[in-house]
Amino acid sequence: MKRDLMNNIHPVVAIAPFVATDGTAAVSAAIDVRHYKSVTFIIALGTLADADATWAVTVKEGSNSTQGEHTAVADKDLIGTEALAGFTFGDDGECRKIGYKGSADYVSIEIDDVTANSGNAPMCVIAILEPYEAPASNPPA
Repeated sequence: MKRDLMNNIHPVVAIAPFVATDGTAAVSAAIDVRHYKSVTFIIALGTLADADATWAVTVKEGSNSTQGEHTAVADKDLIGTEALAGFTFGDDGECRKIGYKGSADYVSIEIDDVTANSGNAPMCVIAILEPYEAPASNPPA
């Protein structure tokens, strides 16, 4: 079917919408990717109030669902770069994306405040998973 992305994706909330007000890192839970062809993280930003804050993105992988045991993904297993997924105070209302093509069973994402944020910084991350078979269930289970 033409123009049908909806039946070919399975969205998962990786980091629920929140407002960062300090330097605390935002860390997703482990996302099970064993039954999917690909995963892309979408980072959605609101109005970033601090006038000099910057954030870095790290994609991690592991063989189990314990996010704390995940390690950074090698650059060869990323689609795009973590540098391009990062953002600054001037990126109000924008989105960033980064894909994963490695072979680990679980992935996670972390957003770290590199230059201290002291204002409101609303954001969230959705993992878009591509199932081996379509259509994907709706609503996503």
